[in-house]
Parts: sequence; structure tokens; C-alpha cells
Amino acid sequence: MAVMQSEVQVAINGATALITARQRVRELAVQVGLSNTDSVIVATVVSELARNIIAYATRGEIILREIRNGHAEGLEVVAVDEGPGIVDVGLALQDGYSTSGGLGLGLPGVRRLMDEFHIWSEPGKGTAVTVRKWRR
Repeated sequence: MAVMQSEVQVAINGATALITARQRVRELAVQVGLSNTDSVIVATVVSELARNIIAYATRGEIILREIRNGHAEGLEVVAVDEGPGIVDVGLALQDGYSTSGGLGLGLPGVRRLMDEFHIWSEPGKGTAVTVRKWRR
């Protein structure tokens, strides 16, 4: 089980918050010791998750955590909202599926880019996505 070392919370309620979340995750990635490439990846993931919150739920929260599991250190990102939820998570994780007319690469891309991926969603209650990137 991963142990949390430090935590940053960013309320997501518009484009300015998305920029703040990206900045904060880049700072935490440096603190954790992620490579430049992994720092960019995690910032990209935070952007995608924040955009999803803005587009589908209007508001939510991104929680950034420095984590440790034995000798491994990394970064955990949790995106939470109380929006409409996802009716079919399996379908939403397929490349090319989009309810907004986009390319349908968001959640599948997030899953591919990160080392660990977990999603919970319930229609009418919201969605929570937890992802982790471990320092190499």
C-alpha cells in the first residue's frame, strides 16, 4: 500500500484552475524526482482530467499526492467530481468513444500514460479517477 507524503488540493472550476493544477503538479513532480518526461506526462494527464471535470461536471477537485511504497516514490493524482457520472465506463475507456464530439482519446490516453489507473463512476453521483506515476 502506498503511503502519502504530502498533498496539494486544487479546486477545478474553470480554465484558470486548470493552469494552477498543471503548475502545482509540475512542482510536486520535481519534488518527487520524476524525470522531465514523466513530469510532462503527469501535467498532461492533470490537464485532461481537469478538462473532463470542467466539460462534464462543471466543478470538482484535483488532489496531488507524493506517495511512497517501500523504496518506490511517486506521484498520485485523484480527480473527483459530483457530475453526471459515466454510464458505461468500459465504453468510455475505448479509443475513439466520445460523448462530446472529441477524438475520444482522453481517458484511454490517461490510462496508457500512467503506471496505475483506477476509475469509479456512478450515474447521478459523479466520477473519481486515481492514477499514479512511479519514479524510475
